[in-house]
Amino acid sequence: MFDSLSKSLFSLWTSTGLFGFIQPGGWGNFIMIVVGFVLLFLAIKKGFEPLLLVPIGFGAILSNIPYAQIAEHTAYFLNDNGAVIFDAAHHTIISEYGGFIGQFYDMGVASGLFPLIIFMGVGAMTDFGPLIANPRTLLLGAAAQFGIFMALLGTVALEAIPGFSFVTSSDGQSLAQSILHVAASIGIIGGADGPTAIFTSSRLAPTYLGPIAVAAYSYMALVPIIQPPIMRALTTKEERQIKMKQLRPVSKTEKIIFPLLVLILCIILLPSATPLIGMLMFGNLLKECMVTDRLSDTAQNALMNTVTIMLGLSVGSKMQAEVFLNATTLGILALGLVAFCIGTSAGVLLAKLMNKLSKTPINPLIGAAGVSAVPMAARVANKVGLEENPSNFLLMHAMGPNVAGVIGSAVAAGVLLALVPIFGG
Repeated sequence: MFDSLSKSLFSLWTSTGLFGFIQPGGWGNFIMIVVGFVLLFLAIKKGFEPLLLVPIGFGAILSNIPYAQIAEHTAYFLNDNGAVIFDAAHHTIISEYGGFIGQFYDMGVASGLFPLIIFMGVGAMTDFGPLIANPRTLLLGAAAQFGIFMALLGTVALEAIPGFSFVTSSDGQSLAQSILHVAASIGIIGGADGPTAIFTSSRLAPTYLGPIAVAAYSYMALVPIIQPPIMRALTTKEERQIKMKQLRPVSKTEKIIFPLLVLILCIILLPSATPLIGMLMFGNLLKECMVTDRLSDTAQNALMNTVTIMLGLSVGSKMQAEVFLNATTLGILALGLVAFCIGTSAGVLLAKLMNKLSKTPINPLIGAAGVSAVPMAARVANKVGLEENPSNFLLMHAMGPNVAGVIGSAVAAGVLLALVPIFGG
């Protein structure tokens, strides 16, 4: 009787979270839970993109609870030949379902489905009018993608360091091809576009999909911290005080034609980018055509919010200690930060050059909005401008390069998806 009771108590003790934390490696789970609470603090107390950081932070906490297995993935039974086993009587796949967040990840992130739905929602929520009214801001969105290709080159360069490598196995590919696939996936973080980063890495480097998703969404959420110091360092007080002329009105016809025209150009020139560009333009057409209000409302609100919850929890689940606390993941985070800083700097510097060459004034701060963290980057540009001049409202002007950045990151992803398999082969 006593032995049975003691065994039961011991079994209960070994199933507790406290026991898990004191096991080898358990300290890592504890650290990542603390990181999750820090993200919640930044979201709730500081207001840093709560729609992103609250689900990501909570997902990080849930996925690091010992023995809970909340982020475990779906596992299918395979036969000796590696084929999925079917039940002969019911003709259904025999499967073991993982944790609920693991199922979110498998269903929407690993498959690349969630990024496309997010892009549709972003398109339905976004007014392309500022970009149409001031087309030259498209150049600022393109300049901000410079960080993507610099990070790609940086990843390739790191492979030359003895003892450090992102590529542990070629998985049937040549070593050069494997390196380029990983480098392209890491580089796309520089666009500060989480959906694009997920979509690209799910196709080129699925092994690193988790860390890349964490890095991309972390930098999207931390735009208000990362960008202002760079913007102030590269501009003078006089430049930050520049007022821009009011944008011309954009007709409804222009707003309807624009997404169709962009889609046609994408189909002709870069079909590999059409999944992202197509969903972005489809969402925007729902908004602008004025005959699909119910669909537009669903894309903007119910569907967008549902997917954001599942995507945020899924990204947070990749902050598990065994996945996150290693040199490879930290290297990805560092390269992503460098890429994002370079992209921000490139946008500001090009805006400074355009201001020198243009007859109409351009505030260089809007160049930082060329990264595709929409609308966070535009709001940051407006905030920094207001700090220098309380009557200087730059939000609508910054939305031009911000929208251009969304298109630019999708185009960059399409270029990488089209070229990397060729040059790496």
